Amino acid sequence: MSESLETKIRRSGGPAAMLRRTPGGAHPFPIKSEHSNWRDEQASWKETAALFDQSHHMLDVTFTGPDAHRLLSDYGVNSFGAFGTDRAKQYVAVREDGYFVGDAILFGMADDKVSLVGGGSVHDWITFQAEQGGYRVEVTRDESTPLNKGRRLLYRYQLQGPAALRIAEKAHGGPIDRIRFFRMGRFTVAGRTVRALNHTMTGVPGLEMTGLELFGPLEDGPAVLEALLRAGEEFGLRQGGAIAYSTTALESGWIGLPVPAVYSGESTRAFREWLGADTSFAGRACLGGSFDAADIEDYYPTPWDLGYGNVVKFDHDFLGRSALERMAGQPHRRKVWLRWHDEDVARLLAGGLFGGKARTKYLQVPYGVYATFHYDTVRAGDRVVGISNRTGYTVNVGGWSSLAMIDEAEAVDGAEVTVVWGEPDGGSAKPDVEHHVQTEVCATVSTTPLA
Repeated sequence: MSESLETKIRRSGGPAAMLRRTPGGAHPFPIKSEHSNWRDEQASWKETAALFDQSHHMLDVTFTGPDAHRLLSDYGVNSFGAFGTDRAKQYVAVREDGYFVGDAILFGMADDKVSLVGGGSVHDWITFQAEQGGYRVEVTRDESTPLNKGRRLLYRYQLQGPAALRIAEKAHGGPIDRIRFFRMGRFTVAGRTVRALNHTMTGVPGLEMTGLELFGPLEDGPAVLEALLRAGEEFGLRQGGAIAYSTTALESGWIGLPVPAVYSGESTRAFREWLGADTSFAGRACLGGSFDAADIEDYYPTPWDLGYGNVVKFDHDFLGRSALERMAGQPHRRKVWLRWHDEDVARLLAGGLFGGKARTKYLQVPYGVYATFHYDTVRAGDRVVGISNRTGYTVNVGGWSSLAMIDEAEAVDGAEVTVVWGEPDGGSAKPDVEHHVQTEVCATVSTTPLA
């Protein structure tokens, strides 16, 4: 039997030490790395359309039963007043003191059936609450392909770009009823019924159906994929691989995989004792980057830090409500885009390859994240003002950028900050981090998307 996360933390000398030592890299996308080349694949979601196979890397947990909606409402900061069948939302959960536990896309599949689709932390949290709280729900867990001992239940394809709707209509064979943002609709492709969520991974929310997430039974997937690719030929559709997919959030602004507030505190101890160390997202995750704090709670964000302040609604009772009500009027960090200066990026690239004993941390192109939780220190002068999270290059930005959470006072368009690149003390004990020296990169703040 696997040890619990709580036992592993105690054995490792604390959560920060455990996460620093755990081997691993960025969250994997188990699909072909490139179908053409990642540069053209990046450009396609801005110029024509890109198709990504999302059938393999995300965890899908379905809750079915009369208490399904109540369960998610009891532990979500979101409003559920208008939620129901064929609706979706970016679901966010916090612990009792208001700190972030996790997020995922919540799909309203039926009146008594909802699905959480995403990275893993919030799925385990809600499953635990369902069991401990005696909710009348049945839990179906569809693991990502690398961890799935059977086979996946659904295919999932993201069609993204200005030509997305035209491609979907050609594959369907006629006009498609317009689907409102974060709503779902149905139409047929290759004689199979598909469900489609209107949302965007790379653009600005609200633009009409430039992003469609199509899903259905796994056995229908190959025929639907073939029909979409064939329909997309005349529109310049490109199938995107894992390299391009990893960079999509740099443009949309989704800060993926911050450290969830589950590794410490009495309020989450029972959860850590329930959670398997080697079978859970929190237990397998690793921590990297220049931000180095002994107290794991220094890594925990609030919903406002991540740009989720707009989804926090006090129209229902939920775990953490009182804490968030107290936090609401306080200063917060703000999500921003950092445009790294080209000359500093060029210096980093050269230093990681040709620096000899003084080499800098290798900057992998186009996606520089090398840990599950990537936290780099951001400074304004000699003051630490936040952390930089996802980092990489896209041709649509035309340079290197990262997503960051910085103090509100520093979140000013055009302001300059410094990102510290590389691990402290020459690198960590993780085998995938080479010996290197830290360096600094200048970056310019933007409060709006760079692409």
